[in-house]
Amino acid sequence: MRQKLQRLETHLVQLEQFRKRYTLEDVRSNPYLEWALRYGLLEAVQMVVDISCHLIVRDRIGTPETYASCVDLLEHAGYVTPDLAARLRGMVGLRNRLVHEYAFVDVSRLYAFLDHLEDFRAFLRQIAPRIT
Repeated sequence: MRQKLQRLETHLVQLEQFRKRYTLEDVRSNPYLEWALRYGLLEAVQMVVDISCHLIVRDRIGTPETYASCVDLLEHAGYVTPDLAARLRGMVGLRNRLVHEYAFVDVSRLYAFLDHLEDFRAFLRQIAPRIT
């Protein structure tokens, strides 16, 4: 599990570098950059989901029916704050839209997620004490 935490931190550094290097217009004009942004965010969110679900099962907190319910259970168990849980549920919603293409996700919305990478770090800080 610690390796997954380290991978998430590495992804966050890469996403920060992406944000510094490319503007929204760069991403809009280059389909490869858009793909990189989509995939980078998707992987980072999926790692949050995987870690969350792992903790729920490992600690026998409950039986999640959805990825969002993993976040709910972490919140109810006190592993994450209610404020962070709300932001994590938003990430899960983005993940579902990207994976299942429920709705078109505008690249400007994806790019805006780069301004909220601290949410991922808050997740890491809040669950790190629970990782053995």
